[in-house]
Amino acid sequence: MTQSRKLFIKTYGCQMNVYDSERMAEALGGNGYDEVGSPEEADMILLNTCHIRERAAEKIYSELGRYKELKQAKPDLKIGVAGCVAQAEGAEIMRRQPMVDLVVGPQSYHRLPEMEARAGGREKVIDTDFPEEDKFAHLAARPKAKRGPTAFLTVQEGCDKFCAFCVVPYTRGAEVSRPAERILTEARDLVDRGVRELTLLGQNVNAYHGQGPDGRDWTLARLIRRLAEIDGLARIRFTTSHPNDMSDDLIAAHGDCDKLMPYLHLPVQSGSDRILKRMNRSHTRDSYLRLIERIRDARPDILLSGDFIVGFPEETDNDFRDTLRLIEEVGYGQAYSFKYSTRPGTPAAERAQVEEAVKDARLQELQALITRQQRAAQDAMVGREVGVLVERPGRMPGQVTGKSDHLHAVHMTADLNPGALVRVRIESSGTNSLAGVLV
Repeated sequence: MTQSRKLFIKTYGCQMNVYDSERMAEALGGNGYDEVGSPEEADMILLNTCHIRERAAEKIYSELGRYKELKQAKPDLKIGVAGCVAQAEGAEIMRRQPMVDLVVGPQSYHRLPEMEARAGGREKVIDTDFPEEDKFAHLAARPKAKRGPTAFLTVQEGCDKFCAFCVVPYTRGAEVSRPAERILTEARDLVDRGVRELTLLGQNVNAYHGQGPDGRDWTLARLIRRLAEIDGLARIRFTTSHPNDMSDDLIAAHGDCDKLMPYLHLPVQSGSDRILKRMNRSHTRDSYLRLIERIRDARPDILLSGDFIVGFPEETDNDFRDTLRLIEEVGYGQAYSFKYSTRPGTPAAERAQVEEAVKDARLQELQALITRQQRAAQDAMVGREVGVLVERPGRMPGQVTGKSDHLHAVHMTADLNPGALVRVRIESSGTNSLAGVLV
């Protein structure tokens, strides 16, 4: 029997990295590793990195520097870097931090058990290829441990859009969709283990075109409809979408598939046609607004979320005002906003940059508008009945908390176990959550 060893994984960034970390932990479980909650306990430390945020690589090097004393005290400790920074930096990570034993890109982590077995001592192992094989098909079957009521499920990876600000096509590769039958099998397994809500993940999830059991490519809408047939699966969500891939059948699914929740994250990035063109977004302000109108026709109560970049190279005050006007016209229930920061190797990095002080001022103004809209959307829920999936105990004694159909955090006083799906009447709206009582 393989002696149990301890694995600490630190996950950065998106939900897809959370999913990837789960699968990496499962893969290394075959090499005798059990997860622990701190690096001090570990026989192996694995950083699953994200390259989207500003100075992402430098933050990883700084984090690695904190482990030098651990490595000195425990020479057999293995340290690995995975994910998008690993893909982008490659061998440079080992040059700058020689204590790192292995570097693995996001498309190669199915090879992690073999890499771990080889790594250590003087041997350094690196794999940042984009392999031909489907990494998911090579991963070990999930252990049958009980799961919480919600789970992520990756259905699509990579991006072919090449937005001028984004590194994803370089770190995750071209768009690839998993075969539908493998997704359905994984979904059934998760439901058998206690999952009641699945969030389907992809860099461009609505570009999904995986092969179906009938040999034909399925759309995301067709996949969702088939997932909705799984007994015990109560809710389906998906993220992140691109406006250009919001097809007629997917819009229709929001209106007629009861298990598809009334929440949609649909990034626009800017409200200025000039900036959208410079971003290589391939949609316009008007086409986005017409798309929102069609979606709301199909599902009038849908809550919309978006992404916005302020201070993109060459953005003028008028361009920024166009973005604010678009936000006012759409009315978002939630949104994520960021100052533009350069990503080496992307087209926008070579352009004239907006001053940091200007970026800061614009971001504050935009976030203030988004906050007002988000609070208005929350306040509008007061007095309504909503579905809530209980996820965990609340902060107060006797309290439980979960997410509403519209992804609002909701807490109530009730004796309920995680996984319960209940109707709740909302009685008050707080800063970031709603409070209610069981109906």
